[in-house]
Amino acid sequence: MRTAIGVAVGADGAAAERLSFHEADLLKDAGWTEAAAGAGYVLHVASPMPLGEYRGQDVITPAREGTRRVLEAAHAGGARRVVITSSSAAAIPRDRDSVADETVWSELPDEARYNYSRSKTFAEQDAWRFAESTGLELTTVLPGSILGPVLGSDYSPSVNIVALMLRGKMPVVPRFGFGVVNVRDLADLHILAMTHPKAAGERFLAAGEFLWFSEWAQILRTELGEAARRTPRRTLPDWTVRLGARFSPMLAQLTPNLGVRSRVSTDKAQELLGWQPRPVPRTLVDTARSLSDHHLV
Repeated sequence: MRTAIGVAVGADGAAAERLSFHEADLLKDAGWTEAAAGAGYVLHVASPMPLGEYRGQDVITPAREGTRRVLEAAHAGGARRVVITSSSAAAIPRDRDSVADETVWSELPDEARYNYSRSKTFAEQDAWRFAESTGLELTTVLPGSILGPVLGSDYSPSVNIVALMLRGKMPVVPRFGFGVVNVRDLADLHILAMTHPKAAGERFLAAGEFLWFSEWAQILRTELGEAARRTPRRTLPDWTVRLGARFSPMLAQLTPNLGVRSRVSTDKAQELLGWQPRPVPRTLVDTARSLSDHHLV
């Protein structure tokens, strides 16, 4: 499971002169030390989801081992701080009706449908143990569903939901929903997590207002009019979703959230770092317009 790594070293000169690229594999040691050498800050922003090209694959091992390799390389290279992108899935409260904050850690069954949440939880816990044992300065960011403008056709499963709605490929919606964060706001929070003095040693949730998929569709119709005429207007019964999950890996991954309205507090990031996320309806519209601008819907 390879990843491309961009490294900018030093504070002077044009970005093009300071940027270099390295290739490394989350499951192999080669390349990580060279990539992190001389980097003042290291951001580890992704690990596999059990969808798309990684459907049916083990995502826990690359999440944990990849995180360990990044941390070891950053520590060896003398990085001032490491930022790990975890997930709001690592902060699911036992009582799903309660509000999640940064003190919460997910405790989930050893079942395939929970593998992504468990991978992010284990990897983040590993990172905190590593930081405690080595003195490495660490900050973690825990995003919810990430939407916003796309760069091209290679976009995330979350953005794909908006695309399917706009194309009329999702005639009905299940009772799913997520707390949404704009990708641009998430980038801003990563910069704050990397550089803000008060961010050291802290977790920051970044999952905004919760909206059901049916509400996503309604917002798109209201804001985009004719361009969103094919968005779904009906909701699937829960039993139909559970039946479909037996045959659809994507549905199976989502069933733990069926009918669950999660609530997440981002007060810490806003109050401690001054982070100000965009409203979720604006993010949905930005996503849709970006897909249209790229001729992807």
